Amino acid sequence: MPKNLTTARLTGIWYLILAISGMLGFLIYQPQIFISNNPEQTLTNLINLASTARIRLILEFVIIISQALSAVWFYKLFKPINEWGAFTLAIWGTMNAAIILISAIAMSSAINIANAVNTSIQGKTDMIQLLSQIMDNAWGVGSLFFGLWLLPMGYIIVSSKRMPVWLGRTLIIGGTGYIISAFFDYLGMKHPLFDLMVIPATIGEFWIIGYLLIYGLRPSDK
Repeated sequence: MPKNLTTARLTGIWYLILAISGMLGFLIYQPQIFISNNPEQTLTNLINLASTARIRLILEFVIIISQALSAVWFYKLFKPINEWGAFTLAIWGTMNAAIILISAIAMSSAINIANAVNTSIQGKTDMIQLLSQIMDNAWGVGSLFFGLWLLPMGYIIVSSKRMPVWLGRTLIIGGTGYIISAFFDYLGMKHPLFDLMVIPATIGEFWIIGYLLIYGLRPSDK
């Protein structure tokens, strides 16, 4: 097996793990534990569904690790094609992983506080409300860097043509959508159309995962 195909498939595996852990964490486990603007119910869930809460925390760890490893392997894969673009991609991807660390710390703290013996119910509720806000905002700010890391990824693909050009364009559109939607969110502007702006990113992500796992990189024209 060619070396670059092995690197491409490892990159695809790390990215696939990131996608799966993200979907499991947010679509399956997050709604079972952390209820938006309802710290009382969240506290109850953290106590009564302690095992589920810890699975959600472990998934956060998997997200962080797979995001960091994806960034490193993308750098290894794309460095021979565009060193500057690969370095930028790796930095922004690693920054996103670092920001999600804040969410993991807040989540772990919320679990510990919920099960603390010497803290009043009101005290627990207040702290869990604060920690939930930290978690939400870590992901909100982190979406900026998640959008940013898709831009050099798409640019390298478009400029090198080592993968389908429209894959690269889709990633650029999706990354831009992530960044713009984050700005709208923090400006307090809510509209269902803003949620649609991240759909190209999701399409591009699964497209590149499949392409990396099946095809790797096209041969260079040089």
